[in-house]
Amino acid sequence: MALIIKMYILGIETSCDDTAAAIVNREGDVLSSVIISQDEIHGDFGGVYPEFASRAHIQNIIPTINQTLKDASIDLSQIQAIGVTRGPGLIGSLLIGVNTALAFGMGWNKPVIGINHLRGHLRSAELERNEIIYPAMMLLVSGGHTFLAYMPSKFDIQLLGETRDDSVGEAYDKVGRMLGLDFPAGPIVDRLAKSGESTIPFPRPLINQALEFSFSGLKSAVARYLSSIETPNVPNVCASFVDAVMEILIVKCKRALKKYPCKSLVIVGGVAASPQLRENAQAICDKRSIKLCLPPLKWSTDNAAMIGLATWDYIDKDIYRTPTPISRLPLTEF
Repeated sequence: MALIIKMYILGIETSCDDTAAAIVNREGDVLSSVIISQDEIHGDFGGVYPEFASRAHIQNIIPTINQTLKDASIDLSQIQAIGVTRGPGLIGSLLIGVNTALAFGMGWNKPVIGINHLRGHLRSAELERNEIIYPAMMLLVSGGHTFLAYMPSKFDIQLLGETRDDSVGEAYDKVGRMLGLDFPAGPIVDRLAKSGESTIPFPRPLINQALEFSFSGLKSAVARYLSSIETPNVPNVCASFVDAVMEILIVKCKRALKKYPCKSLVIVGGVAASPQLRENAQAICDKRSIKLCLPPLKWSTDNAAMIGLATWDYIDKDIYRTPTPISRLPLTEF
């Protein structure tokens, strides 16, 4: 009887400020994962400083990959391919990840496949053997992106609406900075909102307009409010801001699901970790008797496990293009 060798993907993610590597099999089991955060580096800026991010990736990328391989305890013959984020993202950060992946691929004689970071986020909802039932509606909410997409099947993605300005995660961080909170501010804002009351009537931009999003007006409204009051009640500001964000996101999801009936609602990206969003999304799905697909909390933010799992899709589609970093890459493109 022939011995069946289990094969894995080495995923590499450096699209922004996290240096990450992971070993993942086809079923979504994560054998090992290492993520080195740069939060301390960028905290003073209230956001990611691209040049500093690139420098940190240079220092961190090789130790991250080596530790991931050590933790996985597999033979190099079990690595079928290397999947690396090619975009969208910060071009300097992407270059470091892609060039490192190409070097390892050449040394090991393994194919290197460039992965769309956004498709990686989609696959994060299927890590640890979770399953998306199609057709599905996807809401991606992160520090760099906010959009809704309809997915009749696994490989068919139709963009329905996106933000016209700030992403929802960016709005979270900028409001947090106004309030003097640490970066990244999203989890802190959500936590403070739990102890506050939604007493400030912040606007809900574009809430009645199709499936497009806008968060710059909401962010500006918070800034105007804070400039008009000497000692703001921070939990109440957070609660009012989060309430506005949740109403916008939930109304858009309901509208999309009404127009495109689905069997699953998939919410991915860093903001998918928000307990308020998870609670509201579950209520939508319970009412419609559809499945809510969320990544486990540790896989909500940028990670290499999702890139590794997405790589299997590229292999199945026979897409083996040499990765070229690109700062802007549409969701619909492999």
